Amino acid sequence: MAKAGRNQRRKRRHIRVRTKVAGTAGRPRLNVFRSLSNIYVQLVDDDSGRTLASASTLDAEIRTKGGDLNKTEQAKLVGELIASRAGEVGVKEVVFDRGGYQYHGRVRALAEAARQAGLQF
Repeated sequence: MAKAGRNQRRKRRHIRVRTKVAGTAGRPRLNVFRSLSNIYVQLVDDDSGRTLASASTLDAEIRTKGGDLNKTEQAKLVGELIASRAGEVGVKEVVFDRGGYQYHGRVRALAEAARQAGLQF
């Protein structure tokens, strides 16, 4: 049998995390997806199946600021942006879903920037 690839192992870890982590309207799930070149974040209410807010390195606000920054610094900007967008929809507390990735590097930078910008998790 073939060895599981990196993405398959990540998906398995993500499923394991998702059995314990769920977002509600009062405390949505802050979901992170990391590709090789970008990072994406969503605030998800799992009860109603809706995305309340989202941010990524592809947003115009990040592209103008972060064109010459490295990926970790861009992730910090995305963390600040999602915190401000969460405030606009009235969310102060979230449940962090790291998406099966290690809490390290870009994922950690995003989480810490969101905390400093006012999100509690």
